[in-house]
Amino acid sequence: MIFEGLNEKFQNIFSQLKRKGKLSEKDIQEVNREIKMALLEADVNFKVVKKFTKNIGERAIGQEVLSSLTPGQQFIKIVKDEMTTLLGGEIETLADKAKAASPACHVTASAPPFLIVQGSKDPLV
Repeated sequence: MIFEGLNEKFQNIFSQLKRKGKLSEKDIQEVNREIKMALLEADVNFKVVKKFTKNIGERAIGQEVLSSLTPGQQFIKIVKDEMTTLLGGEIETLADKAKAASPACHVTASAPPFLIVQGSKDPLV
């Protein structure tokens, strides 16, 4: 439910950007403010929102637009990149950590799996 509302608000914000041929600093600040309000309404921590929108503003203001993208698309890319960073990074970068966390990766011939069973007859436990 929260994500649906946030998704809808982001779509509205980004649809406004797509109509613009060029983004001014004022446009970026206005969109950044709308993103901030949408995140706060979704109960995202204020400090997280503040840092997130600050990073977006710093990256977006004065950035050259890639030749294959419109200014609105470039801004959306910046938001996507910052959101990915905020949520922990690209999934591909976490594959090694996920493998190391799996108990199956720690089973070897010298360290086989074992099962500890506790019965109800032991008065000390």
